[in-house]
Amino acid sequence: MRRDVTARLELALSGQTTAYLSIAAALPAPLVAESESLLVTLDGEPVEDVTETLDEHGSRFHTVRAGAGLLQVSYDASVAGRADQAPSSDLDLLTFVRPSRYCESDALGPTARSEFGGLTGHDLLSAVSEWVHSRISYTIGSSDPTDGAVQTMLARQGICRDFAHLCVAMLRANDVPARTVAVYAPGLSPMDFHAVCEAWVDGEWCVVDATWLAPRQSLLRISTGRDAADTAFVTTMGPAAMLTHLEVGAVVDELPGDDWRRVAYLR
Repeated sequence: MRRDVTARLELALSGQTTAYLSIAAALPAPLVAESESLLVTLDGEPVEDVTETLDEHGSRFHTVRAGAGLLQVSYDASVAGRADQAPSSDLDLLTFVRPSRYCESDALGPTARSEFGGLTGHDLLSAVSEWVHSRISYTIGSSDPTDGAVQTMLARQGICRDFAHLCVAMLRANDVPARTVAVYAPGLSPMDFHAVCEAWVDGEWCVVDATWLAPRQSLLRISTGRDAADTAFVTTMGPAAMLTHLEVGAVVDELPGDDWRRVAYLR
């Protein structure tokens, strides 16, 4: 499997700003030789102050420091094959079974246990995926960036981030470690950065995507965390910064089919 991904974004900076970008394919990812590039310019001139940081899950964060002007970022990568899953520690499993800012599994505990009590393993994952898919309408612009799983369930609508948060919360409430993953998603329409849930079952992280909008087998990991607070594609510190353009692309050499009732892994 070969996946080609791109991201183009522009930020209007009103003063000296530090921007944290999370748009690069995560490691380990078997990148095709000389196939990855990241170009950052300010008003057309290259920005030299760009550094990369890698976290324990392979997420790559590029720190960019620049003054006022139009910051333009261009990322391209081609990825061949599939990566092995990174090992998870006991601390990971503890972190990802606890409630977090946007995945209020404690508040949703009674509902989760009532709906899915008695289910375990892959049967639980399938049931949560179908339950969220049948109750939440995928509606662009229907949610705010600070909405969590509780608000999504009350509103009965949201975007991929909201679907992922609700799946994560329902699984954690049933004592299954679960986390949010930002991905490139070949086949997604409309194309954008995508968010899915991963759940720890039988010693592996299994993908749960209740939107059913893109085949899980072709997803390419960008970042991994408790919820969207850990996986945002850009975070800024400093004066006001406005996102003025965003364009995402993701294609695969052969788009696979997907049976949402079966287990899938993010490689």
